[in-house]
This record gives sequence, C-alpha cells and structure tokens, in this order.
Amino acid sequence: MDRLDSMRLFVRVAELGSFSAVAQQMNVARSVVTRQVAALEAHLGTKLLARSTRSLSLTSAGASYLEKCREILGLVDAAEASLTEDRQTPRGHLRIALPFSFGIRQLMPMIGDFMAANPDISIELEFSDRRTNLIEGGFDLAIRITDRLEPGDVARKIGHSRSVVVAAPGYVECCGRPHHPGDLIQHECFGYVLAARTSWPFIIDGRTEWFPVAGRLEANSGDALLAAAIGGLGIASLPAFIVDTAVREHGLEILLPTFSTPELGIYAIFPSNRYVPHRVRTLVECLVRRIGHQPSWNDILPQG
Repeated sequence: MDRLDSMRLFVRVAELGSFSAVAQQMNVARSVVTRQVAALEAHLGTKLLARSTRSLSLTSAGASYLEKCREILGLVDAAEASLTEDRQTPRGHLRIALPFSFGIRQLMPMIGDFMAANPDISIELEFSDRRTNLIEGGFDLAIRITDRLEPGDVARKIGHSRSVVVAAPGYVECCGRPHHPGDLIQHECFGYVLAARTSWPFIIDGRTEWFPVAGRLEANSGDALLAAAIGGLGIASLPAFIVDTAVREHGLEILLPTFSTPELGIYAIFPSNRYVPHRVRTLVECLVRRIGHQPSWNDILPQG
C-alpha cells in the first residue's frame, strides 16, 4: 500500500462524502475505493469513516487525520513543485466556475489572452451566478463576487466593484428622479432573483442601511435587468462592471450619485487550502495584473 496514494484517496472520499463519487471520478469500481480505505484503516488501527446504508461521515479520528493528511499532501506537492515549476511552462487542464455577466463581459477577453500566451493549457468554463461547490464539481477555481465571504472560503481578492442605481432618461422624465434611497419604494425597481431580497443597501453616515424596493420584474441575470433599464421599464441596481458601457455610450443615467453602496469584492476561490497547482496560480496572477487596484469599470462610480 502506497501511503501517500492512500492518503489522497481518503481525502477525496472525505471531501465528496461518497465512495461511489470517487470511484466515478477515478473510473474504477466502487469496491476498489472501499478496499483501499479499509486497508488504510487497518494499517492505522482505527476507523476513519462511519458508514451506513445512506450516509458516510468522518469519525473523530478521521476528522483529525483528514486535516493532517491535507497538511502533509500540501507540503509534498509544494516540495515537488518548487523543484520544477520555475523552469516549467504552465500546462494542463483548468475547470473554472464563473459568474455570467462578469465572466462574459470582463473575464473572457482576459482568459482569451491568457490562453494565447499559454498554449499548453486547456480551459473548461461553467457559467453560473449560483454558489458552486468546487470539490463536488471538480473545479480548480471559481470567481465569486460578494460583499462577504463564507466561512471556510479559501480566497484571494483580485478586484472590487460597487453597485450603482441606474435608469433610462425616458423613465426619469416619465416617473421622476429619486433624491434619497427612501424614495425608491415609490418607483418600479427590478429584482435580482438570486439575491432573494426586497431591499437595496446604501452607506448612510458610515453604516449600511437597507431600503425597501418593489417592482413587477425579476430576473436571475444582470444583463437582462440592464436591458430592461435601457428600455425604460424601471430602475436597476447593478454592479459597475455590468453598466459601465451603457452609462458611457448609451446615456443610461446614474441615480442617487451621492449615496454610496457597499463594496463588492471580486475573489478567486480555491477548492481548499492545500497546494494550488502552477497553472491555477499563473491564471490568478494574470487576472490580478489585468484587473488591478482600480478597474476601469469603476471609473463611472461617483467620486467623493
């Protein structure tokens, strides 16, 4: 029994919570996986996993051993990589989860340039605005935009943005201009389905306050809400990276310019705190350089 291979297999089973899922990923019979974990338990003289007909969970010894395995495997991977990566061309396959609007509008040009500069890397992209389980989905990386990270997220901040409240000139002429966030309740305001909120946040005297909004249109796409705003159907609150072109080139108006909104962090999220492959780190460094501390889309944000 190769100790490191057994430890890697145990970690995968623990993370996926299923012998069958690991067997499917490895393209082997489930019995192969169960035998190897059983052999590891026999070697250690303790149960690592509590099995039932419907579930799989870590024992207290298994939970402790899992963390030690992650540390050890991370050190092994880092030690091996440090000997070769500095002189190696990044290569391999990347599976990445991206948010729809930001991914298509902002990241695709950067990823295209990255692929042109790194011909030995192939990339598979999955677009979704929903939170993705990176381990279950087999992802190497996710890009997530949020005002706060979840406990346990292993992340690197690669940029930031803020939301702005926008409407077409025709809507303002027809329905009036809100002068305070409290006025929004009197207007047709679009809802972003995945936010599951009926209020919008603004910074008032240094604190975040939520103001109620209502409207007849909801969507799970920021670009759909942008199109509705351009069409004069109502007011949208959208990140600057979605509306910047419409503000600059199509006359979309920014409303409530003296009221700031909370910052949205743009993060690279990793599957765990173990060793990050060279190809993943190379891509993240590329995104950090391209986005920078002051992304161009933030130029439309009101100053002051």
